[in-house]
Amino acid sequence: MAANETPGGLGEYEPRDYEPIQPGGGRSGSFTERAKKFLGPIAVAVIAFASKAKAILLLLPKIKVLSTSATMLVSIAAYSLIWGWSFAAGFVILLLVHEMGHVIQLRREGIEASAPMFIPFMGAFVAAKSMGDDAGAEARVGLAGPVLGSLACLVPVAIWQATGNEFWQALAFVGFFLNLFNLLPVLPLDGGRAMAALSPWVWGFGYAGLVALTFAFPNPIMILILLLGGMETYKRFKARNTPESKAFHDIPRSTRVGVAVVYLGLAALLAVGMHETFLERDFSDV
Repeated sequence: MAANETPGGLGEYEPRDYEPIQPGGGRSGSFTERAKKFLGPIAVAVIAFASKAKAILLLLPKIKVLSTSATMLVSIAAYSLIWGWSFAAGFVILLLVHEMGHVIQLRREGIEASAPMFIPFMGAFVAAKSMGDDAGAEARVGLAGPVLGSLACLVPVAIWQATGNEFWQALAFVGFFLNLFNLLPVLPLDGGRAMAALSPWVWGFGYAGLVALTFAFPNPIMILILLLGGMETYKRFKARNTPESKAFHDIPRSTRVGVAVVYLGLAALLAVGMHETFLERDFSDV
């Protein structure tokens, strides 16, 4: 994820230097070989596309013109085509706060992290050299975004309660939904990061659920998550019995319990928040 400066600029950038440290990591060559043998050239092409997409995301923080403020403005302009300027600006600000939760926790873990970068209709991301020294650190980094993002949603809730303006109610609902969606237990979403502290088997169940959700509500973002998540889930699950993976997941029981409590509690509160801010529309007069 990425990104300090490199003196030579873009020419010296090597995406592999900035990939998150994964237990049993390394390049995905073995997976590509299996795909060639069993799934054919179409699967190989899909995997290659997903790999390139990941490399491009890791490269973006190195491009000076693509600063946080610039990418925020581009995203606001893009979302305004759907929601209008005011709602688009509010949504991007909530997204910024969510990403800053990751930045703050990464730096608390002693890991250098970039400022958030925004991609219209795909959200935002933070670049870092790793997600932490063990599964507990990765879970804390993963959960920090939804925690801070959920707290940010209380601001439009408070304004809605004070003014009765449904604009703020709708903004709060979208913010709660954004953070709850990110808690899906599948990599590379925040919930998948949290599951690193629990059991690799959860990734399998989460991925199966995401596949079903994508078939029910197909869209490009879900498909991209399936591609990237499938690669990372396969790589991690395959390496689960290696010494590196076992050491990575060897964390205190109290840490696992704490992660589970925060994860389940936050998911429940976000579901309540969505229920309370759901805005019913009467289209009978339209």
